[in-house]
Amino acid sequence: MSVESVREWLSKHAPELPMIETEESTATVLEAAQALGVEPGRIAKTLAIRVNGDVLLLVARGDARLDNGKCKAAFGGRPRMLGPEETFDLTGHRVGGVCPFGLATALPVFLDLSLQDFDEVFPAAGSLNSSVRVTPDRLAEIVQARWVDACVKPQ
Repeated sequence: MSVESVREWLSKHAPELPMIETEESTATVLEAAQALGVEPGRIAKTLAIRVNGDVLLLVARGDARLDNGKCKAAFGGRPRMLGPEETFDLTGHRVGGVCPFGLATALPVFLDLSLQDFDEVFPAAGSLNSSVRVTPDRLAEIVQARWVDACVKPQ
């Protein structure tokens, strides 16, 4: 059902973005990078986090990691990752397919500045083997995201 909610959402909000479905798993950053033939940084991972009681989605480059200090500056508190069940309940997507499209609950979406290192990125699309190819600016536009500096890139 999750992939169908994404397919329906994309058809209404970004019909120019076809879904990419692979035989291989795209559930982790490394699996997605291998299945799509791209570097891990181009995988746009979506993190479901809680800050000071508020739930939000943060999309960042696949090889970046959350930075507590930057998150505190960006969101006003320390981030806490949601567990798999709560993530599913709020987004409608299982971990490995979490994305900012076709959400079960309207949640604020933030994009980490790390995504701007790439001309195209690949967020998941609601299942363990689906994604889309999109420019960071188009992603921000279609999910009405705000840009933040909350992650640290690899060295």
